[in-house]
Amino acid sequence: MITVMPALVAGFILFCGFCFTVPKNVTIGGIDVGGLTIYEAADKARESIEKELKTKTLTVRGDKGTYTFGYPEIYYKDNVFVLLKHAKKGDALTPSVSYYLHGFEEIVQGICESESVAAAEPSAKFNISGEPFTYDGGHDGKEVIKSKLAEDMRASLGGGFETVNAAYKGVNRKKTLEDVKKCTQYLAGFTTYYDGSNVCRSSNIRLAANKLNGKILASGKTLSFNDIVGARTKERGFLSAKIIENGEFVEGVGGGVCQVSTTLYNCALLAGLGIAEYHPHSLAVGYVPPSRDAMVSGTSCDLKITNNSDCPVYIRGRTGNGYVTFEIYGKKDGALYSLSSKVTETVPAPEETTDDPEKVRTGKDGIASEGYLTVVRGGYTKTVRLRKDKYQPVKRVKYVGEEESSGQIAEETEG
Repeated sequence: MITVMPALVAGFILFCGFCFTVPKNVTIGGIDVGGLTIYEAADKARESIEKELKTKTLTVRGDKGTYTFGYPEIYYKDNVFVLLKHAKKGDALTPSVSYYLHGFEEIVQGICESESVAAAEPSAKFNISGEPFTYDGGHDGKEVIKSKLAEDMRASLGGGFETVNAAYKGVNRKKTLEDVKKCTQYLAGFTTYYDGSNVCRSSNIRLAANKLNGKILASGKTLSFNDIVGARTKERGFLSAKIIENGEFVEGVGGGVCQVSTTLYNCALLAGLGIAEYHPHSLAVGYVPPSRDAMVSGTSCDLKITNNSDCPVYIRGRTGNGYVTFEIYGKKDGALYSLSSKVTETVPAPEETTDDPEKVRTGKDGIASEGYLTVVRGGYTKTVRLRKDKYQPVKRVKYVGEEESSGQIAEETEG
């Protein structure tokens, strides 16, 4: 008895199936394949299919480009084997052919990304001189409707390879130019004055103000005057002028910078910003009323301003012949701010005499003072005390001699 292994039988049947001869007078796709093996007939039919496919292209047209795909990116599936396997003598067979694009999803996504036009939001460019802001209205964007593009491309592959025109949907801007302008309104300005003929002091004031000019303080952030202006040294361009040190007016590098910090301090309060740190001078200064000064010194005494609004604030500083001005722009909070101060006590300056005319000086009484912020909002007025300060007196020195003389401390040269 002869035993035939099942695997050998299956292989023999499969081999015989592939060696099956197509009946005579059978055509497939108009090509006579009678008498050929199924493999030979299939190859012949597929040569015809591929020849025709090589004449086809799928074209997608977008607003930014044209995308063309052809063989072998486009390939096909058919039922040739099934038809030939069941063919009968004289059959005229028409194969079913379906076309597909390799990497279809990636190609669709790539076209969408290439054709996308992002919306440009309205914006404001902050200028350090001239008009404070230059506005750009932005523009809406657009993007390809991905689902429709995929549907149309499949339909073209399954039909007559018609050109596909990409369809778009708009992408609207999230804000308007008016929204931008609401965050770039004039909030406050403040100016102090000094002796423009004092070259060194003027230079220091100009240098410090220029470093602050154009600064943008983001919402919730705090500005450090010392961090921005930096160390007041000769190496960084600062000159020697009068400063206040140990209750006296003396020469020191950077004299005049405190007038810049004081001017910015007043402007920030009038703009409704928060003050995280300030320091009074030991002596009253002449360029602002008492309890409205903000002394800075080295790294120990700083002026820190906090933006407590939900928009950035923009700072412009400029100097001219004898004045320094700050302006602050941002989003109004609906309030009107004003500053005031009052002297609550006067401390007479001590006096002494001298027979040396060079030591004569007028001196200055000391004072105690208070500073106030008045807020008007919605028809209601509220005044709050911001601070209490004491400024030391400056000793008077009178001349006793043959001639009367007097010296003076020029307030415009104070630190």
